[in-house]
Amino acid sequence: MDLEELPGVGPAIAEKLREGGFNSLEAIAVASPAELVAAAEIGESTAAKIINSARDAADIGGFETGDKILERRKEVGKLTSGSQSLDALLGGGIETRSLTEFYGEFGSGKTQIAHQLAVNVQLPLDKGGLNGSAIIIDTENTFRPERIKDMAEGVELDYGEVLNNLHIARAYNSNHQILLVDKAEKLAEELKETEKPVRLMIIDSATAHFRSEYVGRGTLADRQQKINKHLHDALRFGDLNNAVIMITNQVMARPDAFFGDPTRPIGGHVLGHTATFRLYLRKSKGEKRIARLVDSPNLPEAEAVFSVSSVGIRD
Repeated sequence: MDLEELPGVGPAIAEKLREGGFNSLEAIAVASPAELVAAAEIGESTAAKIINSARDAADIGGFETGDKILERRKEVGKLTSGSQSLDALLGGGIETRSLTEFYGEFGSGKTQIAHQLAVNVQLPLDKGGLNGSAIIIDTENTFRPERIKDMAEGVELDYGEVLNNLHIARAYNSNHQILLVDKAEKLAEELKETEKPVRLMIIDSATAHFRSEYVGRGTLADRQQKINKHLHDALRFGDLNNAVIMITNQVMARPDAFFGDPTRPIGGHVLGHTATFRLYLRKSKGEKRIARLVDSPNLPEAEAVFSVSSVGIRD
């Protein structure tokens, strides 16, 4: 069913919706009326009718029984990190249609894991990959193609081919970062029918720009609201494309913490509630790193040891 077939959508509105990143019935079905109002310059009641029609046509948004949800959960893929112990900590790998957050101090391995996932997503399913391509939103200029070369050779993939399947954008500020998720949706739509559809989105780091631009308590509410919408847009991308959403996050030290670990992730409760899986990374001796699963909807809190070697993430 084309967008033009929805009641209230003519060729002009359909064109505006596509320009706004609403290329499919599913994308419209999971949108809010305010988003459609902004994209297509229509009234709120018209937007609500279009969304309800799209939900009916795409069979999204109603009640369903648990067995149907279980059946749909079988479509969820698992992406290997390169380390069996880290995969086991996450119940077999990093899930698609979920937002997985890695936070920790500098040098704890966050960006190394991001590089490794960008390579591993291109592996076939029987080797723990998702046979897809990756989108990387780089906010701190940390993407290094030379590191991809080491990791590609480590899993016996062609380096040139691996780089061709990575789509990298440098985000220069928080508004640009938010805009890049919209652009990612258009790119994923273009690649949907190719041999390597988008199966991974990396935002490294999700909070750096927000942290530097919104300073002081007076800007906190505005910052949290923007982070919330940004992460929900990323989650929607994961749902629509059956993709892994991997974000890295910076930390701060709480000066008032007299006992225990004073390290806390940036983003507060908004980020904590939005992330499906949260992992805290710590440095250990040499190449060794420790990952602790802090939050998950279905897995217990536990730890795993992995190493960051010359060929990538390994046990």
